[in-house]
Amino acid sequence: MAILKYILPALAVATTAAAQCSQATATIQNSGDASALASCTTFTGDIVVATQAADTVQLNGIQQITGSLTCDGASNLTTLSADSLSTIGKNFQLTGLTVLDTLSFPRLTAVDSIRWTALPALQNLTFASKVSRAANVLITNTQLNSLNGIDLQTVDSFNINNNPYLTSIETQLGNITKALTIEANGRRLTASFPNLQWAYNMTFRNCSDVKVPSLTAVNGSMGFYENFFTGFAAPNLTTVGQSLVFDDNAQLTNISLPMLKQISGGYQIANNSALKVIDGFQKLAVVGGALDFSGNFTNVSLPALNDVRGGFNMQSSSPDFSCGDFDNAHQSQVIKGTYVCAKGQSNPGTAGSTPTGSNSPSKTGAAGHFEVNKPMVVGGSSLIAGLLSLLL
Repeated sequence: MAILKYILPALAVATTAAAQCSQATATIQNSGDASALASCTTFTGDIVVATQAADTVQLNGIQQITGSLTCDGASNLTTLSADSLSTIGKNFQLTGLTVLDTLSFPRLTAVDSIRWTALPALQNLTFASKVSRAANVLITNTQLNSLNGIDLQTVDSFNINNNPYLTSIETQLGNITKALTIEANGRRLTASFPNLQWAYNMTFRNCSDVKVPSLTAVNGSMGFYENFFTGFAAPNLTTVGQSLVFDDNAQLTNISLPMLKQISGGYQIANNSALKVIDGFQKLAVVGGALDFSGNFTNVSLPALNDVRGGFNMQSSSPDFSCGDFDNAHQSQVIKGTYVCAKGQSNPGTAGSTPTGSNSPSKTGAAGHFEVNKPMVVGGSSLIAGLLSLLL
């Protein structure tokens, strides 16, 4: 019986340790609370760093968190680290950490989702092993100058916005099942996706360069708005499942999609003031929605076009632009819906606008259909009204 006096305390310690490692929620208010979890190889539950946590919180020793790791509003926290953590089963959420300048997770490779919002002092990541698995990523309002340490293979949604010091994004993503959104980051931002083969929705805004050399299919829509690049190329893209839009890219002079054959929704090129020649779509045969081009272009070449199922709007400010090929296409019923083609316009308009002046024809044909995903529509109510006016 004497041995029991040794066994029972040991069992009590083990039971206490097990209880510490399995909780619905463990709240970390200080370094002592964090140290109490250091013996947990796996923590079953959620870990929440409290708002009153300050200075440094080190979650050392833990290799896996089955739930979420969350820290919201800890305005005095400067450092958050975990030297052994490789997996977070649910969310990695950081919000409103105004002085956090060090985020060190050298072994982290997998999370369900990353949601980092309002981290205005965070400039770099210390993620030596790199996060290669995450279903959803949202990073907004930080001072990050790169995303080194995040290199995903596949993702559902990837949204990087309002990070004014971010100058580069490069990841080995192979596919994007829901949405890619890159917008309002540093003016010199380059976005490179060398292995991306297919995506659902893609939106790029305020980028200086976008590279997608392996992209073959966009199942939803792809849009480029207010970017700073002079050219865009997708040499292997063959199909767009919904709409394709190039709008208000002031320095854009060249678009090259030489293998693109079908756009199932609308096709819009508008307000790209430096774009004079549109000839990078030599194999485009089918536009399932409306075709809507307006700008300063002198020449548009679509030699393979044989089916535009919606309306057609082509308005140019250039007096040298010719509508001849498109007049013929309309007369032969290649273009099925409302037909507008005009040159020499003082204010060339998008779909639904009425051309003015001696070079302005009347609308002919039945109403067409122009379809753009709502998140990708820009330009205010006038553009939306113009598109709606072409609905079947």
